[in-house]
Amino acid sequence: MRIYPTMELQNGRCVTLEKGRLDEAMIWHVDPVETARSWSAAGAEWMQLTDFDAIEGRDTNAELVEEIIRSAEMPVQLAGGMRSREQIEHWIDKGAGRVVVGTLAARDPILVKELAKLYPDQIVLAVDVWQGLVMTEGWRSQSAFTPEAFIEAFADTPFAAILVTDIDSDMEDVEAQLGLISGLAEKSRTPIIASGVVRTADDISRLAYISNISGAIVGRALFRKSLDLADALEVAKTAHEPIAQFQ
Repeated sequence: MRIYPTMELQNGRCVTLEKGRLDEAMIWHVDPVETARSWSAAGAEWMQLTDFDAIEGRDTNAELVEEIIRSAEMPVQLAGGMRSREQIEHWIDKGAGRVVVGTLAARDPILVKELAKLYPDQIVLAVDVWQGLVMTEGWRSQSAFTPEAFIEAFADTPFAAILVTDIDSDMEDVEAQLGLISGLAEKSRTPIIASGVVRTADDISRLAYISNISGAIVGRALFRKSLDLADALEVAKTAHEPIAQFQ
């Protein structure tokens, strides 16, 4: 299972949000570029970068995002504001390893399927769930899709992964989140990346035993220092290794 250390940007600063509330961001006084480099030095193979300004339709972080992509020394999975073919292709051309698409998949599934075939293993489908339905527009609009139906609609699409977030729980009820995520992972033909579940190393161990979970997003716990990235990577690497049977 792969750990994706995750950075969220707002107005050029690293932040974390409570249940996606953009007006209640907690600011972390760290250098975004140096933080990304430190994650690579710790052994991370990928990172996720979410641009909250892009979700709001602003390009204020664009230069910083480009700098992180250039200097992170690992591939970047970029999320936020991917609302058109032009934006997706722009960031792939700028060197993003993957881009995360949610709202556009609900609005124009045919286009997203086409892009996934054109850019195999570079498009990730975001499935953000609140009260049993998929949310769009940065968690602000509720669609008519259940997560199961949404994932099934893209069953034959060659996504790199499906990123699942249970907004209802959002770090408060990990048991409920694991239930939702494991149920979706069981039905999905595409590997699942779990978001919002990891607070401690024990959470990583539990995720590793759910079939079809390919990775986990880890952000807030790293900034709060309740979880060390090197420890998280080691747990993810060894959590589900086969155990030799004694004769």
